[in-house]
Amino acid sequence: MGKVSSLKKQPMPEQEPEKRIRNFDEVALGYGAGQVVSEAKRCLQCAKPGCVQGCPVGIDIPAFVKCIAEENFDGAIEVIKKKNNLPAICGRVCPYEDQCEKFCVLGKKGEPVGIGRLERFVADDERKKGMRVPEKANASSKKVAIVGSGPAGLTVAADLAKLGHDVIIYEALHKPGGVLVYGIPEFRLPKEIVGAEIEYVKQLGVVIQTDVVIGKTITIDELRGEFDAIFIGTGAGLPHFMNIPGENLCGIYSSNEFLIRTNLMRAYKFPEYDTPIKVGKKVAVVGAGNVAMDSARVALRLGAKDVFIVYRRSEKEMPARAEEIAHAKEEGIMFKVLTNPIRMVGDENGWVKKLECVRMKLGESDKTGRRRPIPIKGSKFALDADTVVVAIGQKPNPLIAKTTKGLRITEQGTIWADKNGKTSMEGIFAGGDITTGTATVIEAMGAGKRAAMAIHEYISQ
Repeated sequence: MGKVSSLKKQPMPEQEPEKRIRNFDEVALGYGAGQVVSEAKRCLQCAKPGCVQGCPVGIDIPAFVKCIAEENFDGAIEVIKKKNNLPAICGRVCPYEDQCEKFCVLGKKGEPVGIGRLERFVADDERKKGMRVPEKANASSKKVAIVGSGPAGLTVAADLAKLGHDVIIYEALHKPGGVLVYGIPEFRLPKEIVGAEIEYVKQLGVVIQTDVVIGKTITIDELRGEFDAIFIGTGAGLPHFMNIPGENLCGIYSSNEFLIRTNLMRAYKFPEYDTPIKVGKKVAVVGAGNVAMDSARVALRLGAKDVFIVYRRSEKEMPARAEEIAHAKEEGIMFKVLTNPIRMVGDENGWVKKLECVRMKLGESDKTGRRRPIPIKGSKFALDADTVVVAIGQKPNPLIAKTTKGLRITEQGTIWADKNGKTSMEGIFAGGDITTGTATVIEAMGAGKRAAMAIHEYISQ
């Protein structure tokens, strides 16, 4: 494809920080047609493309990039959708720097091809033109129930529908999408984008029933009597807490509640939507993953004056994407690293007013490979904070485990499943965060694809 024109990516157009911190519009604005073609032409079209091995759903990346370089955008999205049913979502939230782009040869001397940005462009281009629904296999008469409408459930549903099976998704909340709608802020992943990709899944013939809590409304055992197979993809939506004194004071949120109120219940549009959320002037967010960055940036947009990320390790160990950390810094989020909360202090009315902390140092590496944080004696200090958001991780809700006899559960509270999603119970499959604990959207989709093929083989016997 000729000589490489540049060792740097085409820059992504973005809202300026001083403007975006006062709105919930998308921060990254996307490439234009000229930019996307120029970026695609950087691709070397390697004989042995490492980028493909880095993609959890196995997209033929060189093929779709070549189509873009030739200005064949329709061909590019056709290649992507052979493997990925949610490309506009993945093009926005995939940690591609640790997946496909990590293996790009150009990254050895410069910056890798902007694969995620290219995927986003062609997905948006198709949506504007009108999504095309592929031909499906002949109807099989087999019925599959999907529990949860997050990325794993949507992927399984779409793949099985294409194969001709009848698929029904059961979703506990009033909107489908799982973490895509309740966990990721509008400025990173607009609800319009999620809605359009869910509509595509429905056009494949998938039925989605909301407000159905499996384990209460219907049990897994009851579903087994009606369906040929069941897939459980309920994610990891139960928050961890620090279990420190004062954690039950007013003004303290789990990241789940904070983001659900803002994202799914549209608290940021109060009073148009009657779901207010109280945010003080000084907000402390405990944790340093993507959810913590999202919570901090949301707090800023809801009117906080000062927002702090409080993290017990150093910035080097932060699990959040580098892009999200950079965006947070641009927006004025302050970072209190090597800092660990030990107590929350309230005022006379029961509202949090201070976060007592100790300073930390890093010791030897722990089982995660990160250096273990160790408290420094005599280093106690206090941070003023009238709102605290706890974003230190999540675990699966135990409802299905408690109401389904015979389902093997791990010590971590996840459902045990093999690499193809088969659980300990005949005809029941699982995948995504419910089996692995908190992971990424695209990893959940990869698990969904593997489970879909295993389910297809199982019900086709």
